[in-house]
Amino acid sequence: MNANETHCLQLLRNADPDRYLSVLYAPEEKRGALAALYAFNTEIARIRDLIHDPLPGEIRLQWWRDLVIGMEHGEASGNPVAAGLMDAIRTYDLPRAAFDNYCEARIFDLYNDPMPSRNDLEGYCGETASALIQLASLVLDAAKAPEHAETAGHAGVAQAVAGLLRLLPLHRRRGQIYIPADILAAVGCSETILLDNSDQPAVKHAMDAMIALAGDHLAKYETAMKTLPATLRPAYLPAAMTPVYLKKLKASGLKAATDIADISPLRRQWAMFRASTR
Repeated sequence: MNANETHCLQLLRNADPDRYLSVLYAPEEKRGALAALYAFNTEIARIRDLIHDPLPGEIRLQWWRDLVIGMEHGEASGNPVAAGLMDAIRTYDLPRAAFDNYCEARIFDLYNDPMPSRNDLEGYCGETASALIQLASLVLDAAKAPEHAETAGHAGVAQAVAGLLRLLPLHRRRGQIYIPADILAAVGCSETILLDNSDQPAVKHAMDAMIALAGDHLAKYETAMKTLPATLRPAYLPAAMTPVYLKKLKASGLKAATDIADISPLRRQWAMFRASTR
């Protein structure tokens, strides 16, 4: 791994431990590109934490979009993540449109607009988490990756929905709502109730509905995994953590609305190891 790729991997160690561990299970010659791809995701995901209003966030996102399509202003070499990402895109001929779609979907993160519907949520997850799995698959085995795009879709949605539920306490403090409006309405909850936790049974019903949604996609992903080539499995290891997180969310109950449902580093490493040997 070169210096840029090493920087990306070290960034992941604390910022995204699931993807960090998954990189270590990939072939050595592929780890640098995977680390750069996942570090790009980390950089985009934390934009909301670095801004005070949406416009600077959109400017940051536009910089990344311009970078990928070759219209960046200034040298990317001074940014190790940007430089590593561009090396990965060129080396593995990754589809640049996927990165543009990814950034477009991430604009939602910068605002406090409600998620309109389940279809919108699944689309958001597909353009972000599922796209990352598919891009990682192209790095690992470009010939076989397209055959399993649907598997990547279900894996990414399951992973992302579980991740959004885990971050529900953070999102509530910010005033963000990722639980779709149609799901809230179906269980007798509302955006106001979700944010102020004024009707705890209704909030719990909304969380349970999201857990069920993640579980539905997880079941389809796990069925498809039976035919997934071994070469692609490292791309799916982060998503393989989804059952662990869903179990933790269920055990936490309503507490997961106020405290992030996390697991210990040892539990994470053990779960990742087990997933890698299946």
